[in-house]
Amino acid sequence: MCYLHRSIIFFSSLILLTNTVFAGNTGKIAGIITDKSTGEPLAGVNVIVDNTTKGAASDLDGSYFIIGLTPGKYNLTISYISYADVHISNVDVSMDQTTTINIELQSATLEMEGSIEVVAERPIIRRDLTSTEATVGKEQIDILPVENLSEVINLQAGVIDGHFRGGRIDEVQYLVNGVSVNDAYSGRFAIEVENNAIQELNVISGTFNAEYGRAMSGIVNVVTRDGGPELEGNLSGYVGSYLSTHDDVFWDIDNVNPIYNLQGTLGGPIPLLGNAFSFFASGRYNYDSGYLYGSNVFWPTDFTTDWLWVEEPEERRFMSHGRMYQFSEELAQQLINESEKISMNDGRRYSGNLKITFKPAAGDKFNLEGMYQNNDWKQYSHNFRLNPEGIYNFNQWSTTGTLSWNHVFSNRTFSDIYYSYFFTSYLQSVYEDIFDLRYVPKERLQDTGASAFYSGGQEMWHFDRSTTTHLVKGDITSQVHRAHQLKAGVEGRQHRLWMHEFEVILEYPSRMAQLTSFQNNEYLHHPVELSAYIQDKIEYEDLIINAGLRYDYFDPDGQVPVDFSQPAISAMRKAKTSSQFSPRLGLAYPISEFGVIHVSYGHFFQIPSFYYLYTNPQFNIDLVQTTVSAPPESQKNVVGNAELKPQQTTIYEIGLQQQLSDVYGITFTVYFKDIRNLVGTEVLQTIEGIKYGRYINRDYGYVRGMTFTFERRYADNIAANIDYTFQIAKGNASDPNNAFLDAQSENETEKQVVPLDWDRRHQFNASVNLGNPKNYVISLIARYGTGQPYTTVSRVVQPYVENGGRKPNIFTVDLYFTKKFALGALEPAVFLRIFNLFDRMNELDVYHDTGRATYSTDPLYFGGGRPRGLNTLEQYYVQPGFYDRPREIQVGLDIKF
Repeated sequence: MCYLHRSIIFFSSLILLTNTVFAGNTGKIAGIITDKSTGEPLAGVNVIVDNTTKGAASDLDGSYFIIGLTPGKYNLTISYISYADVHISNVDVSMDQTTTINIELQSATLEMEGSIEVVAERPIIRRDLTSTEATVGKEQIDILPVENLSEVINLQAGVIDGHFRGGRIDEVQYLVNGVSVNDAYSGRFAIEVENNAIQELNVISGTFNAEYGRAMSGIVNVVTRDGGPELEGNLSGYVGSYLSTHDDVFWDIDNVNPIYNLQGTLGGPIPLLGNAFSFFASGRYNYDSGYLYGSNVFWPTDFTTDWLWVEEPEERRFMSHGRMYQFSEELAQQLINESEKISMNDGRRYSGNLKITFKPAAGDKFNLEGMYQNNDWKQYSHNFRLNPEGIYNFNQWSTTGTLSWNHVFSNRTFSDIYYSYFFTSYLQSVYEDIFDLRYVPKERLQDTGASAFYSGGQEMWHFDRSTTTHLVKGDITSQVHRAHQLKAGVEGRQHRLWMHEFEVILEYPSRMAQLTSFQNNEYLHHPVELSAYIQDKIEYEDLIINAGLRYDYFDPDGQVPVDFSQPAISAMRKAKTSSQFSPRLGLAYPISEFGVIHVSYGHFFQIPSFYYLYTNPQFNIDLVQTTVSAPPESQKNVVGNAELKPQQTTIYEIGLQQQLSDVYGITFTVYFKDIRNLVGTEVLQTIEGIKYGRYINRDYGYVRGMTFTFERRYADNIAANIDYTFQIAKGNASDPNNAFLDAQSENETEKQVVPLDWDRRHQFNASVNLGNPKNYVISLIARYGTGQPYTTVSRVVQPYVENGGRKPNIFTVDLYFTKKFALGALEPAVFLRIFNLFDRMNELDVYHDTGRATYSTDPLYFGGGRPRGLNTLEQYYVQPGFYDRPREIQVGLDIKF
């Protein structure tokens, strides 16, 4: 019996035994109903969620609860004999949260007519918050100067460039409607939900409950939109370009570098199928021509001759576009200035999703959702700036399909069962056809010397891989008592990972080496993951507790050598499985009506990205240890380890929420993370004396920090949010390959903790929204961050100091303006977005001898003659890839119907 079949039986049995499983994508409304004049609790009061089948009746103590609500805004109708009906609108429900609505009923009199209307307001503090979470709704996203989900996530306190509270970037789990969209190979998300399809975004940057696994730093859960009772949609598009004065750094920036975007949504009932069926669909096309351009002086088939042997520059020759030239500085600059400018970081993206909802009966709901995304892009490579056609082309397309069934047993218990299929494919190459006649020998990349751009040649590696994941998941929620919501869950995943990488070798008839060579690697693995958890959310007036326990099991489906002194020819044995239990505990203690303190603690485990398990599957060690143009995915002479243990983080957190007034609130959190068993490398040696690296669990680190958030809720046409993060993130290595790289360069590996590459001590984010969202809105986002560390290297001062310096600080401001109009049944709006409003040159990378992107102390830079190439030293040492994007302007139109 296969692992997947056994896991299905295991899940089904556990569901029947526990009878309490939680989905993680729904919220709850709860409260107490009393008589307004006497304050006495009222029993038997009906509370109905309008336009749904959800509702409840109050108990003897006046309490009620309604569970299983999809995130969004709802209207409530409260009715009781001899009391006036109450209608409460705009009740905001978020995933994993309890929205408290206490109700006072007034006795009906002959003078009273109609019902009492109440508009609910989102509470500034959350009484049931036991860890740091940020919930962002569709309305908030619509008025922010952001294009993608990632930009929204990076606005949250404690999140810096995708790193959650100092963790590595692959330590975050991305979920869509509770189902993972992470690529098991890389550990990163492979499908990014477009902003126009998001109903609600939940970002957990602190500790998280036992229902969440496969992450050590954070959880991102996106709930997509459902189709409503009426047909509605929108169509939006914009055009834009980069507008900067820094043409000395960014070539061709003074011309129009077009950006196009077209997207739309449509949702509502499905025609001819009645009210039981509804749908929501969205799609987007985006093209960005980029801002990093090269000059098309050389084709890959071009070359230079005799430059190594001819001392006089005027006797040097070179080929440009198939024509031979004799070198002169005037001719070189003419070709660089007048040749066609080609983008070296352009990108094209297609995406779409379709969600069909079927409600055959009051207690059942089926969702069938499919998502698709296709990305084509290039990554800037400085050495190819005069040969831009020689760099890699990248393509990744991903798709996921999910079928879910929600069944309501009673007003206290409901279940969810999921099946999900996920697939992603990644291809990296210069030319897809390895027999393409444009391929030339890799030695062309050696025609020029140091500080000179390539005059021919191209990248030589093909990297092709795919990940397929089948997921089965079962969930039930049961409010067994007014104060106890029991949750448990089971889940199984079976993966299929395929990879083939090889170097194009023109001398071979097949264009590739044999699989026994380092230049050709291929594997196919079927790892299996199983997990289960149980959780209790205990809610009393003066104490809320989230307590849970999670179990994870992993079978890597891999092999390891018996003899590491000759790994390529050694006998193999099956890799061992791993498992662990993870306890979680969170407490929230309301200190007043307007203040809550929370404390949380948890152990978090995560299987390393599968890349580290299966690298170099044939365990081939290159005896020469030299490779030209190896891709970044191929770490030379490093082998994988299918027996890597789960990485572990222990997190402690304490926080305070305090409401200052009806519109102002603050949040303050202090956290500590102890990180163990991170992936690193050990250095081994073959019987021939060749050193090589093997991935093991050896790295460690810690993070200490605090976050402070100030919020001004929308009032008087003004809203504002300011957050500050102070953080110290240290470890013995930022890169898992550090130990092996140190051995190659004969540097001593750090035996003490140093700042991690992404350590940013101070980060400020501030956003201000002005205006009435029904008319016009002006939004500003400002970000300020202190410099991240870099390794200082000096030609006159020793020793080499890992991450001993700090890069310059960064600062940027983004602007969004929109104005709505009335045009019959349509609601058109024009908008303007400006990113990096002040066109600031933020330095993301620096020269390691100066700590600046603007100059280097390299002797060649200060009059060491001319480089062996067409460019000058000044042209080579100005690296546009060291800087963040310049000012970008977009102008668009949005039409709702």
